[in-house]
Amino acid sequence: MTDILSLRDTVEKYGLLAKKSLGQNFLLDMNITDKIIRSSLSAQNKKDFKGQCVFEIGPGPGGLTRAILNANPSKLTVIEMDSRCIKIMKDLKEKYGDIMQIVEGDALKYPFDKASNLPKNIVSNLPYNISVPLLLRWIRDIKQFNSLTLMFQKEVAERITAEPNNKNYGRISVMAQLTCKIKTLFNLNPNCFVPAPKIWSTVLLFQPLEKIPDAPILHKVEKLTEAAFGQRRKMLRQSLKNVPNIIELCDKAEIDTTARAENLTPQQYLRLANLI
Repeated sequence: MTDILSLRDTVEKYGLLAKKSLGQNFLLDMNITDKIIRSSLSAQNKKDFKGQCVFEIGPGPGGLTRAILNANPSKLTVIEMDSRCIKIMKDLKEKYGDIMQIVEGDALKYPFDKASNLPKNIVSNLPYNISVPLLLRWIRDIKQFNSLTLMFQKEVAERITAEPNNKNYGRISVMAQLTCKIKTLFNLNPNCFVPAPKIWSTVLLFQPLEKIPDAPILHKVEKLTEAAFGQRRKMLRQSLKNVPNIIELCDKAEIDTTARAENLTPQQYLRLANLI
C-alpha cells in the first residue's frame, strides 16, 4: 500500500532506537524481509499463507510484518513487548484491518494452543536474549504448528543443526532434531541490521516430523540431555549417575557408558528415555 510510511521513515517518526535489553536488532531492508518469507514458502512448496494463521514475535518497526501481510495470511497476530512498536503495529492495522491482531505481552506466556483454529505458523526475527527458551517451548508442542520460520544468531543456529561428535552439538540439537525437519534457508551479514550486531544471523525453517515422541517422553529426553550436557566432558556413567540403574539401562539401549554426551545421537537419547 503506497500510503504506508517506509520503514526508515517509520523509525524516524517514532524515534525508534533498538533496545539492547530487549535483544532488538531491526531489519529495515524490505528486500531481505521479502526474501525470508519467499524462501520459507518455497521450501514448504507454498505460494502464500492463505487459509492460515501467522504469529510474529517481536515485529519491531514492521519490516517482516509487511512481508507476511503481502503473503496473504488469513490472520496475523503480532506479539510485542515494546510499547513504541505497538504504536507502529496500530498504524499498520489501520491499513490492513481485522486481519491483524496486536498483543502487547510476553511471547513466552502466550497461549498459542488456544489462539486459533486455523493452521498455525510462526515467523520471527527472534529477540536474541530469549531465542532458545522460545524455541524449546514451541518444539515441546510442535504438533500444533505447520512451520516455524525463525532467525537466530548464527552460532545458535549452528548449535540447533549440529550433528553428534561436534562441539556445537547439545541439548537444543537433540530436542530440535527429534521433533522437526530443519532447513537452513540463508545467512545474514551483520550490516543488514540496525544497529549492526557483531555476529552473523541465520534463518531456519522448522517443520514437524511425521512421527514425534509423546510429551512425557520428550520431557525425559530433555532431562537426560540437561544432565548429560551439563557435564559434557564426563562419561555417561558419571554424568547420568543420578538416573536409577543407569548402567543397566544403557546396556539395554546398547549405549556405551564410557561415551560422552556429544557422542550419542538424538535417537539414542530417545531410546534411553523410553526405558526410564
